[in-house]
Amino acid sequence: MIQTNSGLRSLVQSLRPITSSLSEIAAYSCYTSQAASALQQVSRPNSYSYNFMTLIEAFGFLLFVGGDSSEDEYAKVDWDNLGFGITPVDYMYTMKCSSDGKFEQGQLAPYGNVHLSPSAAVLNYGQASCNFNPFSIIENFPDCVRYFGLYEGTKAYRTEDGRLLLFRLDQNATRMKMGADRLCMACPSSYQFIDAVKQTALANKRWIPPRGKGTLYIRPLLIGSGAILGLAPAPEYTFLVYASPVGNYFKEGLKPLNLCVEEEFHRATRGGAGGVKSITNYAPVLKAMARAKSRGFSDVLYLDSANKKNLEEVSSCNIFLVKGNIISTPATSGTILQGVTRRSIIEIALDHGYQVEERAIPVDELMDADEVFCTGTAVGVAPVGSITYQDRRVEYNVGEESVSQKLYSILEGIKTGVIEDKKGWTIKI
Repeated sequence: MIQTNSGLRSLVQSLRPITSSLSEIAAYSCYTSQAASALQQVSRPNSYSYNFMTLIEAFGFLLFVGGDSSEDEYAKVDWDNLGFGITPVDYMYTMKCSSDGKFEQGQLAPYGNVHLSPSAAVLNYGQASCNFNPFSIIENFPDCVRYFGLYEGTKAYRTEDGRLLLFRLDQNATRMKMGADRLCMACPSSYQFIDAVKQTALANKRWIPPRGKGTLYIRPLLIGSGAILGLAPAPEYTFLVYASPVGNYFKEGLKPLNLCVEEEFHRATRGGAGGVKSITNYAPVLKAMARAKSRGFSDVLYLDSANKKNLEEVSSCNIFLVKGNIISTPATSGTILQGVTRRSIIEIALDHGYQVEERAIPVDELMDADEVFCTGTAVGVAPVGSITYQDRRVEYNVGEESVSQKLYSILEGIKTGVIEDKKGWTIKI
């Protein structure tokens, strides 16, 4: 089966330059998460040659995903040197929605470029809004803002015994729905979201690293793909899911981070979209990040824009402070993302006897904390070794006996099947 799969995959890949140009008229087999062994649907394009190409690729894909799991192949990747970047995999998932707000049946297709009109809403309004300056301090964010772009992040894990697990997809689906409501976008149902991620993970299972070598990072993306000139909701939305095998997010690997507090630039403002995973929340942090990294820091810790007094987030992750038995993290009051890893760490900490406080945290409390750590899907649970604020550098406890390490070990144990999942957080595929 392995040799057959490998040969078919080579044939399929050799045909991709031809079939990719036909992507708008060729459909591939669809399968449910429960049964990937039957070809459910192949479209009938007008050209018999097109149909032949489609059938070959669909058949090769079907054999790949339908084979015995004990005969899985790994992709040719240097698993010992994975960074956090794009490694093109085999398949991506696409689903579209028209003005009626309903998403059609999605489909897997070869990983490749996405075709968009130059007037697609995501290109015109994805990073601009009503002359809003993302670095200014404002109290009331305009209600007319439309961003037309949301994304999520999740991972697929390979266990020691070869099982493939996903983690708390319901939370990602719910968060995307919240973001879509905020940005006036149509959104897939939770079932559609979870099924699409499952299909993408299973289709690219040979790209899921061996346990301990990394994960398959999966990115669901919702964009306003419909053409529009004026500022209004897009007439069409596209839901995409793509993936890439990744290692550690920070170049430091598992070493403690070295952060600095940013006082000039701000990540989010009151009344804005800081509490949802809008694509526009990330471009404004790049300047501050670049400046910090040029000074030798790992990343930036932002303060609230109104008073420049309270902690908010690091560029792409939530932050926690530890003092004795008390773990504190900024409350998600509209400017801070409700991280899935954040919520999981809070629940694990409560289960293990820690007192957890979600509240406004003055920046001065950094000076007195025992530990600081960051959480996020990409970063996991990352210990912070030091933070610099107004030229004062404070160091924190790190190491095997730290609170963050204990919580990290429990969380990763659940994700990778080492620790029994009593909460129903993981999904086997």
